[in-house]
Amino acid sequence: MFAIPGQPPVTVTSAAATQIAKLMARQDSAGLRIGVKKGGCAGMEYTMDYVAAVEPNDEVVEVGDARVLIAPMAQMFLFGTEIDYETSLLESGFRFRNPNVVDACGCGESIKFDEALGKTG
Repeated sequence: MFAIPGQPPVTVTSAAATQIAKLMARQDSAGLRIGVKKGGCAGMEYTMDYVAAVEPNDEVVEVGDARVLIAPMAQMFLFGTEIDYETSLLESGFRFRNPNVVDACGCGESIKFDEALGKTG
């Protein structure tokens, strides 16, 4: 929907692809849908859900056995994002490096986008 021909709307690192493929196999799912919703102290939060089937308007990014589905309403907010998976001594989890984010809360759980991004016309 918001893709540039020949370029995926998001990139998935090999570490993230490996983790997504493991999660998909464990849950017997068709993919991991990424989205955004209102919430958190900065205004928006990322969502991640296992799905049984690809919806017609989902943007699909496949890397090896990993399949990331981008919900239609989230595509403009996630365009250009790199999805990574990091492991440290204290925590492990997915990291979103999103060029569309203008601010984030101190705990890193919520984000804020440029107000112009959500306006059409």
